[in-house]
Amino acid sequence: MERVELQQSVLKENDRIAAELRAEFGRRGIVCLNVIASPGAGKTSVLEHTLQAFVGGRHKVAVLTGDIQTERDAARLARFGFPARQITTGGICHLDAAMVKRALADVSLDGVDLLFIENVGNLVCPAAYDLGEVAKVVILSVAEGDDKPLKYPSIFSRAKLMLLHKVDLLPYTRFDLAAAKADARRVNPAIEIIETSCVGAPGLHGWLEWVERATGRGSVARTTV
Repeated sequence: MERVELQQSVLKENDRIAAELRAEFGRRGIVCLNVIASPGAGKTSVLEHTLQAFVGGRHKVAVLTGDIQTERDAARLARFGFPARQITTGGICHLDAAMVKRALADVSLDGVDLLFIENVGNLVCPAAYDLGEVAKVVILSVAEGDDKPLKYPSIFSRAKLMLLHKVDLLPYTRFDLAAAKADARRVNPAIEIIETSCVGAPGLHGWLEWVERATGRGSVARTTV
């Protein structure tokens, strides 16, 4: 019972800070997206190509990226010229709202209209933590297996969008695309699903279009991968 009460207390405080962040993002006109996936699913690669597509465009983007150790992901993302800040959790398997608030104290949000938060690689722990985002985006790569929506239903039930990623690898796997989509919709009938790849068809155009709609803007120019 004490463990349950402690967890409830932690989440209550997290939700309080997340509400403050959401209000601040709303005041500034910032769309915040919380990107969640297993290690190796392709979160950083998707964000790399996304930032590349927005270079010289109409969006001013900022990125927070979480990891247990190292700052390699932030270095990969910073090369596109947008503010990128690493949050090193030191063993914690998720980001929480307090970590995000502290990290943003060192990031200028003036003019920013789009904030990506790349969560720690994990399909379980990050699902429970609100970071003030407009939407959670879950990435499921075909290399992981099509059973994940039913094995880890919490994140799929809370995500607004699922990227079925690395679909260029489908010929080399036993991943059942139709089953993965059906199971995700079984867990969350409202979830949107987009097939993506960073190295071949269908590319990331569907994802980029979705981001544009999330910001309330029109279509984005088609980009290559």
